[in-house]
Amino acid sequence: MEAILDKTIFAVIDPPNLRLTVPRWFQLPSPMTVFAFLLATYFIVCGGVVYDIINEPPSVGSYVDDRGIRSYVDDRGISRPQAILPYRINGQYIMEGLVGSFMYCLGAVGFIILDNCNSPMTTKNNRLIMLGCGFFFVLLSYLTTRWFLRIKVPDYMER
Repeated sequence: MEAILDKTIFAVIDPPNLRLTVPRWFQLPSPMTVFAFLLATYFIVCGGVVYDIINEPPSVGSYVDDRGIRSYVDDRGISRPQAILPYRINGQYIMEGLVGSFMYCLGAVGFIILDNCNSPMTTKNNRLIMLGCGFFFVLLSYLTTRWFLRIKVPDYMER
């Protein structure tokens, strides 16, 4: 690649000799800061925040009763909110995106805990606690996401 640039662009242009240095006050962020930033970005992207900003969906919906009337209150006066928009793959309520994104992040944290469980410095008691928490987080996020998908698309995972 460098040879191509030397023969094409830099044959005509003479680049200046620059010596760039990093300022003394600049420090690399700690690994935990980078992890927190990446996890927050992952949460925002998976939660569909861009979709929520552009389309402005409601935060939650309401159930349709037996008569086909969509109302926030049923016959007894009890409010029946609906957090997941059924039968629409390309649509979501705000709460649905945030809860789904939280489940993805919970599963990711579970895998990170399972990975840190193999550290040689971890004591046996902490290893068992981390193993249990990691498996619990991964299993909880997997089962909850499957449950959300079953509400979203009821006929998709029929046996």
